[in-house]
Amino acid sequence: MASLDRFPLHYLAAFRAAAQTQNLRAAAESLHLTHSAVSQQIRGLEEQLGFELFTRQGRRLTLNPAGQALQRAVIKMFAELQSGVLAATQAHGKAAQTLRVTALPSFAQRWLMPRLPRWQALQPCISLDLHTSQQVVDLERERFHLGLRVGRGPWPGMITEPLFHSPLIAVAAPALAHRLIGLPAPALLEEPLLGDTEEWQRWFAGTGVQAEPVVVASFNDAGVLLQAGEQGMGIALARELLAADALLDGRLVRVHAHSVDLDATRDYQIVYPEPLRSDPALRAFCDWLHAEMATLQQRLSEAARPA
Repeated sequence: MASLDRFPLHYLAAFRAAAQTQNLRAAAESLHLTHSAVSQQIRGLEEQLGFELFTRQGRRLTLNPAGQALQRAVIKMFAELQSGVLAATQAHGKAAQTLRVTALPSFAQRWLMPRLPRWQALQPCISLDLHTSQQVVDLERERFHLGLRVGRGPWPGMITEPLFHSPLIAVAAPALAHRLIGLPAPALLEEPLLGDTEEWQRWFAGTGVQAEPVVVASFNDAGVLLQAGEQGMGIALARELLAADALLDGRLVRVHAHSVDLDATRDYQIVYPEPLRSDPALRAFCDWLHAEMATLQQRLSEAARPA
């Protein structure tokens, strides 16, 4: 393994891009490099380390456990470096800046808002103007710097960075959940179900149960769905990462091990206009989002391990 004082840091930029996009061509485009250059840098990094970081399936790259561990560290490293660049810029006399961000209400409520105090402490000279909407906003026309969206686009003229992929899990308030944990999936049919009927059908089908679940309440916003679950209205079927904070602090409890893996068209993405690709404040916010997401995923993984 190479000593860090001689480590080729540009290899890590290539690794970060490839890990985010899971595709060498997309990684090369994001770095303004050729496909072969990125491929050589990834191979060079693996040779320096002495082990592979990806499982390769045709053009698709999937991080192996070693790659996942390195990705978490690299995300944090780039976030800290970007913070340093901004601190230096501010020390040089640049004025305070505002980033205009648009996001789904559920994502803002359940994930972003609890973390914004950390952003404010890290970047006091960059304020956020946060707009929430269920509708896809034209970023350039409405003068937003960045959007947090669900889907894969394409959004012409926009750069996209995958933020997270999350399965649907069944969760409930502790009093209800602890009564159900360990029971077979059909037992949940006797309980009030919250969410989308078709998604519940998929969830039960995945456990081998063919049923017509009766949903007592549905919502057009995942944040409200999870709040209903916390209030004890029933079992909510929701994205694990939107429920994560409530799971970690005990407001919600997972009632069954089965989950529904959503297709990639429902992944969360960071989206911003191509001309802003190198904007220091925007880059700092993106790196911070990735770092916060990596930290949360690690906490969920640690919480799931047997005691």
